[in-house]
Amino acid sequence: MTVQLDHLAFVLPPERNAVAPPEARGLARDEVRLLVAGREPAHLRFRELPGLLRPGDLVVVNNSAMMSAAVDATLDGEPVVLHFSTWLDDGRWVVEVRTPERMPYPAERLVAETVLRLPGAVATLRTPWLPGGRRLWTADITTEVPRLLAEYGRPITYSYVSQRWSSSYYATVFGRISGSAEMPSAARPFTEHLALDLIAAGVAIAPITLHTGVSSPEAGEPPGRERFAVPASTARLVNVTKAAGNRVIAVGTTVTRALESAADPSGLVHAVHGWTDLVLGAGRPTRVVDGLITGWHAPGASHLDLLVAVAGEETVATAYAAAMDNGYLWHEFGDSALLLRAIG
Repeated sequence: MTVQLDHLAFVLPPERNAVAPPEARGLARDEVRLLVAGREPAHLRFRELPGLLRPGDLVVVNNSAMMSAAVDATLDGEPVVLHFSTWLDDGRWVVEVRTPERMPYPAERLVAETVLRLPGAVATLRTPWLPGGRRLWTADITTEVPRLLAEYGRPITYSYVSQRWSSSYYATVFGRISGSAEMPSAARPFTEHLALDLIAAGVAIAPITLHTGVSSPEAGEPPGRERFAVPASTARLVNVTKAAGNRVIAVGTTVTRALESAADPSGLVHAVHGWTDLVLGAGRPTRVVDGLITGWHAPGASHLDLLVAVAGEETVATAYAAAMDNGYLWHEFGDSALLLRAIG
């Protein structure tokens, strides 16, 4: 298959959607496939990752844990699902309304002051969150949202996943700080054993925190603002790694966005916390991240531009063409890729 370089255009057949966790297919988490991008892509298993990295490399992971952020609600008596994306400094939340079939709710029917009834609470839409958009809204919620999600929430899923899976299937081995609307899924194939294998191979591991908002699998919107933090210890490890001529490998687009948001124009990373609205792509390549461990993203997803920012458009297009030709599975329960600026 040929994947066009302009905007990485391709058609994803339905059978390439991973509709269930690999455990349901008889695989351990770290037995999913791993495509290593290069002139001739290599096809391995994820547990072989330690042999692909070098002593002195640094793997940076996201320690954000997923909230059970989907709650059943009603809008004018009609059943809907409310997705909680992120909390704002003024106490409001960013939310998304979906149909019970997990499709976007008609945007033209959502206006300011729309009221949604939740279990024991009310959500009132206030203003659109993204400029020019009407999918995400700021909302006032008449209860403590963490308590609401703990009692009534479930993991956000989209229409390609027909069955509901418990929150344990959406937890990563690195998740420690609750706050993501969706799983930082690039880390899902990691196990404690694999992390120890990396350390034994001389590869360091360091955390950042970036709380993911809800994605837009249908719309292909640019990423919205997200909360993040890069601790001083991680910033120091990144800078030492780069100064020694070794590589910084990001586990996922969330880590890439956080590190690049913390980097100055010279590529030096600083401790920082707050919000990031950084959009990476061909016109804004990465200054810090040398490689990326990632899942496979849908056609039109803004994540594809971020992959290009790390590895270049030709490498990404070649990897996606190889994945399509070799039966890789997409989305959070699917297979993985290792994209590097240069292999060898």
